Amino acid sequence: QAPLVESGGGLVQAGGSLKLSCAASGRSLRVNAMAWFRQAPGKERESVAVIHWNGQNTIYADFVKGRFTISRVKSNNTVYLQMNGLKPEDTAVYYCATGLSGVWNSSPKSYDAWGQGTQVTVSS
Repeated sequence: QAPLVESGGGLVQAGGSLKLSCAASGRSLRVNAMAWFRQAPGKERESVAVIHWNGQNTIYADFVKGRFTISRVKSNNTVYLQMNGLKPEDTAVYYCATGLSGVWNSSPKSYDAWGQGTQVTVSS
């Protein structure tokens, strides 16, 4: 299985923006959902946003609604996470993941393929 590859993380000041990318080339049509998760030191992995393979249906965590936008470009099998109005509490390693047919939820346990993560650090 080809790994997922995240990019776009970095250091940004509070109120700034970043756009994360997840290259999922090689994934089959069995993929039903693509998602972004994050994990801060000492904390559990948590869902950020999920997008259906149709590129329209989405699920957002309450703490990012109105600030983050997930999208997918089918032509290059890439999912994006546009992050605006970043806060220090958004600091975490962000992971992309894919779920197979039937997966449509925010539980990390439901996702089968994961990237290595990209660090997002938001300074005060």
